[in-house]
Amino acid sequence: MTTLVFGHKSPDTDSTGSPIIWSWYLNEIMGVDAKPVLLGEPNTEALFMLEHWNLPKPEIITEVGAGTSVVIVDTNNPAELPANINNCDIKAIIDHHRLVGGLETKGPIHMVIKPLACTATIMVQIAGEDWAKAPKEIKGAALSCILSDTLEFRSPTTTEEDRAVATALAADLGVDMTAFASDMFAAKSDVSAFSDAELLRMDSKEMDLNGTGLRVSVLETTSPAPLLARKDALMAAMPVVASEDGAAEVLLFIVDILKEEATMLIPNDTVKTIAEKSFGATVSGDHVVLPGIMSRKKQIIPNLKM
Repeated sequence: MTTLVFGHKSPDTDSTGSPIIWSWYLNEIMGVDAKPVLLGEPNTEALFMLEHWNLPKPEIITEVGAGTSVVIVDTNNPAELPANINNCDIKAIIDHHRLVGGLETKGPIHMVIKPLACTATIMVQIAGEDWAKAPKEIKGAALSCILSDTLEFRSPTTTEEDRAVATALAADLGVDMTAFASDMFAAKSDVSAFSDAELLRMDSKEMDLNGTGLRVSVLETTSPAPLLARKDALMAAMPVVASEDGAAEVLLFIVDILKEEATMLIPNDTVKTIAEKSFGATVSGDHVVLPGIMSRKKQIIPNLKM
């Protein structure tokens, strides 16, 4: 039976690259028949990574059959996985997020969750000496994932382990990290082809805050002006997306990678209250700038209050 390797439903670079990396490891090192798949369309930065390193885009699936052998990467949240995930035969979880709970397995599994910025960093560490056998495109995917998740080491989630692995990969590949990261972020910033609803779902996490369902969306960019120009349309789409996705509110943070700040859109009084209670902000209009806020995982979700 082929083992499917996948991340969360809104595939960013890490959730696109890590299934590819781990499928290589399972196939070539562990002798396990494995296949990377995606649970949604990858974002523009992830597509850039695939094209740059000549990697085929994994098949996109929406359902997984009961009993299917799976490895989950870059998440452990059932809300970000197929609805019948607990009917699958989960073989392993490799992740760097907080433990949410709710997954059930048919037996003991391999599980590695480390407080690092990127799942790919963990995979390189697990591979150990076998990592030297990885081909250029797999090493390139790992470097892309780390630069994306650390925002080229600007994110507060960055650890010395992430930095060390990325530096070694760049040296091995002969890549100028600053130039390559700039190209990646430029690709991520080009979202002109996406609808407002697609943008709100592009890089988002579902969470429960004291019984209230939230979709927490982040758009990381080196060019926030085009997104801010769509502010009114994005806010108009928020209640529609919330209703369709069974959430009470959509929270949107436009992260300026270069200025190292986030702009949070404020469509109503409920979101205004969340912004003020969560970040000590004073909100007087339809948006608020949050200096230093870069990470959903470390700075946004842990601080959310209503």
